[in-house]
Amino acid sequence: MTKQADIPFVRPMVPAFDAMAPDLRAALESGALTKGRYLDQYEAALAEHLEVRHAIAVSSCTLGLALVYRLLGLKGEVIVPSFTFMATVHPLMWVGATPAFVDIDPVNWSIDPNRVEDAITPRTTAIVAVHIFGAPAPIEDLEAIAERHGLPLIFDAAHGFGALHRGRPVGSNGLVECFSTSPTKLLISGEGGVVATNSDDLAQSVRVAREYGNPGDYASVMPGLNARLPEWSAILGLASLAQLEDNARRRNEIAARYRTRLSAIPGIHFQQVRPDDRSSYKDFSIRVQAREAAFSRDDLVEHLASMGIQTRNYYAPPTHRHPAYADLRDACEGRLPVTDALCDEIVSLPMWAGLSDSQVDQVCDAVDEMVARA
Repeated sequence: MTKQADIPFVRPMVPAFDAMAPDLRAALESGALTKGRYLDQYEAALAEHLEVRHAIAVSSCTLGLALVYRLLGLKGEVIVPSFTFMATVHPLMWVGATPAFVDIDPVNWSIDPNRVEDAITPRTTAIVAVHIFGAPAPIEDLEAIAERHGLPLIFDAAHGFGALHRGRPVGSNGLVECFSTSPTKLLISGEGGVVATNSDDLAQSVRVAREYGNPGDYASVMPGLNARLPEWSAILGLASLAQLEDNARRRNEIAARYRTRLSAIPGIHFQQVRPDDRSSYKDFSIRVQAREAAFSRDDLVEHLASMGIQTRNYYAPPTHRHPAYADLRDACEGRLPVTDALCDEIVSLPMWAGLSDSQVDQVCDAVDEMVARA
């Protein structure tokens, strides 16, 4: 029987309650529990941090994507990776678009620009890319393709807070980027998301759409949704934003320690992060190739679990193999070889900013033991 985990997979880095208590009390006593001054402060701080004109807080990244997809009128086919969390793709189905799954780059694990170019047809209405695990996608290549074909480029930046592209926070790329601030992320607001854009028109439409499509006179101008973020979530987000850079730096230190300890093991490979980029390391994932390592990903997962170390197999199965997309599965057969292979070999190791060096070493020692057994 697997023992109780000594090292959990993740723990949210929650700001100290005492630091937030005065603002929480003020919000409660004011009676303005949503759409108040803390939301305004939070959005202003986010826009400054992301270096964009507009940062609109919403109740989840999923709803942020859904609103953007709807407001852009996406129909037909939308190019999207299958190697991603399901929430990248689900909103496409909700707005009536069809995901056109394309393969990923074998070293960066982001959507492959060459495959994107090959997949564009007259039915294509947009490109959706993902900063997977917080490693920036090939932004300039994708922007060039989108511009060449006159297509909107949307980034699912759910893992993006703490990531840097050429020294700047991701957030201002493509037409729009949508972030998550749920508890597993570096910036947290309990639950929540952020829509970041330099488009004045899109930003205004998102603000109205998150209010049921009501511009303020109860005469809705679109069929919007309730995607508002409460004041206490904005307060938590503000406090979390203050410690974001420390968390990102620590996660990169942890990732470097993992790489140093595990890099000499045959069959273990890492996601490539470009030299002028920084990953947020929302997750630290390794690829275990059994023909080199003499053990499989599943062997390693079982062994780590027996040692009290939690892991996750992100993202297995890939989205095109989910039951929800069974009608698209046949069309994907043989077309996503990198995605299919990676999902059989990938495992995410424990990662959060509070993870100690000794805990990282404990995980690596357990991997070394697996190697010795093999």
